[in-house]
Amino acid sequence: MKKVLVLGASGYVGSQLLFQLCEQGYQVTAAARQIDYLSARITPHPNLTMTYLDLADKQATLELVPQFELVYFLVHGMAHGHDFLDYELSLAENFCDALAISSVKHVIFLSALQPQTGNSEHLRARKMTGEIIRKANVPITELRAGVIIGAGSAAFEIMRDFVYNMPILIAPKWVDSKANPIALENLNHYLLSLAEETPKEHTLYEVGGPDTLSYREQFKVISEVIKKPITLVSTSLLTPKLASKWLALVTSVPSSIGAALLSGLEHDFIAHSQDIRTKYPQTLISFREMVKDSIAAEGTFVRSEVWGFDPAALKRWQAGYGYYPKQTGATIETQSSSEQLWQVVKQIGSRKEGYFFANALWRTREWLDIFFGGGKPVRRSPPGPELKVGDFIDSWKVIRCEEPRFLSLLFGMKGPGLGRLEFTIEDLGDRRRLNVTAWWHPQGLRGLLYWFAMMPAHLFIFKGMVKAIDRKTKSQ
Repeated sequence: MKKVLVLGASGYVGSQLLFQLCEQGYQVTAAARQIDYLSARITPHPNLTMTYLDLADKQATLELVPQFELVYFLVHGMAHGHDFLDYELSLAENFCDALAISSVKHVIFLSALQPQTGNSEHLRARKMTGEIIRKANVPITELRAGVIIGAGSAAFEIMRDFVYNMPILIAPKWVDSKANPIALENLNHYLLSLAEETPKEHTLYEVGGPDTLSYREQFKVISEVIKKPITLVSTSLLTPKLASKWLALVTSVPSSIGAALLSGLEHDFIAHSQDIRTKYPQTLISFREMVKDSIAAEGTFVRSEVWGFDPAALKRWQAGYGYYPKQTGATIETQSSSEQLWQVVKQIGSRKEGYFFANALWRTREWLDIFFGGGKPVRRSPPGPELKVGDFIDSWKVIRCEEPRFLSLLFGMKGPGLGRLEFTIEDLGDRRRLNVTAWWHPQGLRGLLYWFAMMPAHLFIFKGMVKAIDRKTKSQ
């Protein structure tokens, strides 16, 4: 049984690849920095082990990597910030050093197509990463992919959110650039087929789907599939930098990821994939079918009791609502203990404490439900002294409760979107950090307008809320 290490296992490609590798009989170790996040995304399997690894920790990397025969390198540093190029290359150097002292037989590296012209740091980092890890003299198979289409793919979800939220979309001129996106299912076929190989030398393949379309044409197909018309106007005045700001306004894609993705779309990205198609033949899925399958995979919102486990509600989502949530909130640091803070937080909605701050505004919003198609507010309280999943607090429902550090409430009032309110308590040693965060997945343009209309009240309420909780904790 081949021992396989998947680096970057909590990402979009890695998290869904794990189960398939296990089903094929491999002994798989999933390595990631965010183990809780990874656990929320995957199905447990007897062949699967999860372990914490930060590739920036050179010693830990040197200890873990040499234990395996096959390694999938699915790591990228787009979310790291403005210096992600240096960060990503430092991870590659640590991985290379670990390979050099290992008996690893094969590395499968998921990389990115390279433009003929232009300068994208994200794409340059992918190319340079490949150059670095090839120095270890372990056979590297590099797959260069463009846009990957599937439920949860950042590029696809961005386009989908635009179609849902913006009836008129102003786009940069690069919207007429062309690409041949690949379906996640087709990419998986290549990734799994390569696991059976034990190559003697480095190999590089480009991977793409059967249809070459401009991004304008891709938007048109998405619009037709979800039956929501969109008018697209392109202008040279909208630079990639400005476009990333626009992206941040109508979705909650992290700005670093948005800017990196957009900078890479200025050019044609057409994969010349005949070599890998010949070696590992399969039926390639058309772009229209990719979109249909991805929308269908998002399913319907039937598991609200677990929704909110992670910020993007990654595998539990409903078509028609923004995949990436808007968010706002407030934070305070205090000397109070986690238990003291929790004793106050768990009283939210009670007759004694209400919502800790600006209760009149909370009650006013409940009555406004009448104008959103709801009814008269109903007062409800948990049956017992301790909160548990499924309890109702007025119109809110407890969907996650981990004493004394985490509480998530599902928004139960009427509104053009889906939302939740979260309280987190972090122990920093000599002090604690209390966070109150509201998440909102808008339902189309109305949902966005609702969010921005509520923003002034949110900023006022949440800042007062964390201060009030801290005061009440100290007065107990």
